[in-house]
Amino acid sequence: MAGKYTPLQHYLKALPTNQRDITLSYVQIERILNDKLPLSATQHRPWWSNEIEGSHVQARAWLDAGWKVDTVDSSQKWVRFIRQK
Repeated sequence: MAGKYTPLQHYLKALPTNQRDITLSYVQIERILNDKLPLSATQHRPWWSNEIEGSHVQARAWLDAGWKVDTVDSSQKWVRFIRQK
């Protein structure tokens, strides 16, 4: 069963292997998801944490795709992902 964040996982996985980072605006992420980000994503930095254990299904999406969150700018509404080694 595909989860809400599966489209983001597929998007990141499909990026060229030589691409080391990508910056996406919240709007771009919402387009990828075809859904709005939850309010907590825009107001609470911990929502973007690279949590391996726990209930953050969104983190599992980018981590399983081989990426992690590097920088979040809540005021400018963007997030930078970097490819894990």
